[in-house]
Amino acid sequence: MTYRTRSAAETAEVGARIAAMLSPPAVVMLIGDLGSGKTTLAKGIVQALGAAPPEEVLSPTFSLVHEYEGEPKVYHLDLYRLDTVPQLETLGLEDIWEQRAIVLIEWGERFDSELPGVRLEVRLDYDGDHGRVIEIGTDDAGGQQRSSQSI
Repeated sequence: MTYRTRSAAETAEVGARIAAMLSPPAVVMLIGDLGSGKTTLAKGIVQALGAAPPEEVLSPTFSLVHEYEGEPKVYHLDLYRLDTVPQLETLGLEDIWEQRAIVLIEWGERFDSELPGVRLEVRLDYDGDHGRVIEIGTDDAGGQQRSSQSI
Protein backbone atom coordinates (compact mmCIF):
# COMPACT_ATOMS: atom_id res chain seq x y z
CA MET A 1 0.00 0.00 0.00
CA THR A 2 1.21 3.48 -0.74
CA TYR A 3 -0.01 6.70 0.87
CA ARG A 4 0.93 10.32 0.19
CA THR A 5 0.59 12.81 3.03
CA ARG A 6 1.01 16.58 3.20
CA SER A 7 0.92 17.20 6.96
CA ALA A 8 1.78 15.67 10.31
CA ALA A 9 -1.94 15.08 10.92
CA GLU A 10 -2.26 13.11 7.68
CA THR A 11 0.85 11.08 8.55
CA ALA A 12 -0.61 10.26 11.98
CA GLU A 13 -3.85 9.21 10.24
CA VAL A 14 -1.89 6.72 8.15
CA GLY A 15 -0.52 5.46 11.47
CA ALA A 16 -4.10 4.87 12.63
CA ARG A 17 -4.78 2.88 9.45
CA ILE A 18 -1.68 0.79 10.12
CA ALA A 19 -2.84 0.18 13.70
CA ALA A 20 -6.09 -1.27 12.35
CA MET A 21 -4.03 -3.90 10.46
CA LEU A 22 -2.11 -5.06 13.55
CA SER A 23 -2.79 -7.82 16.01
CA PRO A 24 -0.24 -8.84 18.63
CA PRO A 25 2.36 -10.04 18.51
CA ALA A 26 3.51 -7.79 15.68
CA VAL A 27 6.71 -6.02 14.71
CA VAL A 28 6.61 -2.86 12.61
CA MET A 29 9.82 -1.46 11.16
CA LEU A 30 9.68 2.29 10.56
CA ILE A 31 12.27 3.05 7.89
CA GLY A 32 13.24 6.52 6.72
CA ASP A 33 15.74 9.35 6.97
CA LEU A 34 15.98 11.70 9.93
CA GLY A 35 12.88 13.89 10.01
CA SER A 36 10.92 11.72 7.59
CA GLY A 37 7.99 11.27 9.99
CA LYS A 38 8.71 7.95 11.73
CA THR A 39 7.80 9.24 15.21
CA THR A 40 4.74 11.08 13.88
CA LEU A 41 3.57 7.84 12.32
CA ALA A 42 4.26 6.04 15.62
CA LYS A 43 2.08 8.62 17.42
CA GLY A 44 -0.82 7.70 15.13
CA ILE A 45 -0.30 3.97 15.70
CA VAL A 46 0.01 4.24 19.49
CA GLN A 47 -3.01 6.55 19.81
CA ALA A 48 -5.20 4.36 17.58
CA LEU A 49 -4.28 1.31 19.65
CA GLY A 50 -5.40 3.19 22.78
CA ALA A 51 -2.00 2.85 24.45
CA ALA A 52 -1.25 6.59 24.90
CA PRO A 53 -2.35 10.01 23.67
CA PRO A 54 -0.13 11.48 20.92
CA GLU A 55 1.44 14.10 23.20
CA GLU A 56 2.92 11.28 25.30
CA VAL A 57 4.53 9.55 22.30
CA LEU A 58 8.05 10.89 21.91
CA SER A 59 11.05 9.62 20.01
CA PRO A 60 12.96 7.12 22.16
CA THR A 61 16.28 8.27 20.67
CA PHE A 62 17.99 8.65 24.06
CA SER A 63 16.04 6.18 26.21
CA LEU A 64 16.08 3.64 23.31
CA VAL A 65 12.79 2.01 24.42
CA HIS A 66 9.43 3.49 25.40
CA GLU A 67 6.74 1.20 26.77
CA TYR A 68 3.06 2.10 26.56
CA GLU A 69 0.65 0.15 28.74
CA GLY A 70 -2.59 -0.90 27.21
CA GLU A 71 -4.20 -3.81 25.50
CA PRO A 72 -2.16 -4.49 23.54
CA LYS A 73 1.04 -3.24 25.12
CA VAL A 74 3.14 -1.19 22.70
CA TYR A 75 6.92 -0.87 22.65
CA HIS A 76 8.59 1.90 20.65
CA LEU A 77 12.31 1.35 20.00
CA ASP A 78 14.85 3.65 18.38
CA LEU A 79 18.10 1.91 17.45
CA TYR A 80 19.76 4.95 15.84
CA ARG A 81 22.40 5.38 18.56
CA LEU A 82 23.42 1.71 18.60
CA ASP A 83 26.39 0.52 16.57
CA THR A 84 26.94 -3.13 17.51
CA VAL A 85 24.99 -6.30 18.20
CA PRO A 86 26.30 -6.43 21.81
CA GLN A 87 24.77 -2.97 22.37
CA LEU A 88 21.49 -4.23 20.93
CA GLU A 89 21.57 -7.25 23.22
CA THR A 90 21.65 -5.01 26.31
CA LEU A 91 18.07 -3.92 25.57
CA GLY A 92 16.63 -7.30 26.56
CA LEU A 93 14.69 -7.65 23.34
CA GLU A 94 14.13 -11.37 23.89
CA ASP A 95 11.74 -10.45 26.71
CA ILE A 96 9.86 -8.06 24.41
CA TRP A 97 9.59 -10.63 21.59
CA GLU A 98 8.00 -13.12 24.02
CA GLN A 99 5.13 -10.78 24.87
CA ARG A 100 1.88 -10.37 22.99
CA ALA A 101 2.74 -6.79 22.11
CA ILE A 102 3.03 -4.42 19.18
CA VAL A 103 6.67 -3.41 18.68
CA LEU A 104 7.51 -0.32 16.63
CA ILE A 105 11.17 -0.07 15.64
CA GLU A 106 12.90 2.98 14.21
CA TRP A 107 16.30 2.37 12.57
CA GLY A 108 15.88 -1.39 12.92
CA GLU A 109 17.20 -1.95 9.41
CA ARG A 110 20.67 -1.47 10.93
CA PHE A 111 20.20 -4.82 12.73
CA ASP A 112 18.00 -6.62 10.22
CA SER A 113 19.32 -10.12 10.90
CA GLU A 114 18.89 -9.74 14.67
CA LEU A 115 15.18 -8.91 14.55
CA PRO A 116 12.13 -11.21 14.38
CA GLY A 117 11.06 -12.98 11.20
CA VAL A 118 7.97 -11.72 9.44
CA ARG A 119 7.18 -8.09 10.08
CA LEU A 120 5.46 -5.10 8.60
CA GLU A 121 7.83 -2.62 6.97
CA VAL A 122 6.81 1.00 6.61
CA ARG A 123 9.07 3.17 4.46
CA LEU A 124 8.78 6.93 4.67
CA ASP A 125 10.31 9.16 2.00
CA TYR A 126 10.16 12.88 1.30
CA ASP A 127 7.77 14.08 -1.40
CA GLY A 128 8.50 17.75 -2.00
CA ASP A 129 8.92 20.29 0.78
CA HIS A 130 6.15 19.11 3.10
CA GLY A 131 4.93 15.83 1.71
CA ARG A 132 5.70 12.22 2.49
CA VAL A 133 5.32 8.97 0.58
CA ILE A 134 4.57 6.08 2.92
CA GLU A 135 4.89 2.54 1.56
CA ILE A 136 3.68 -0.45 3.57
CA GLY A 137 4.66 -4.06 2.93
CA THR A 138 5.65 -7.22 4.76
CA ASP A 139 9.20 -8.48 4.90
CA ASP A 140 10.98 -11.48 6.31
CA ALA A 141 14.20 -11.29 8.35
CA GLY A 142 16.26 -12.00 5.26
CA GLY A 143 15.21 -8.74 3.68
CA GLN A 144 12.97 -10.34 1.04
CA GLN A 145 9.85 -8.41 0.15
CA ARG A 146 6.91 -10.76 0.65
CA SER A 147 3.95 -8.64 -0.37
CA SER A 148 3.22 -5.13 -1.35
CA GLN A 149 0.37 -3.45 -3.13
CA SER A 150 -0.47 0.07 -4.19
CA ILE A 151 -3.76 1.77 -3.57
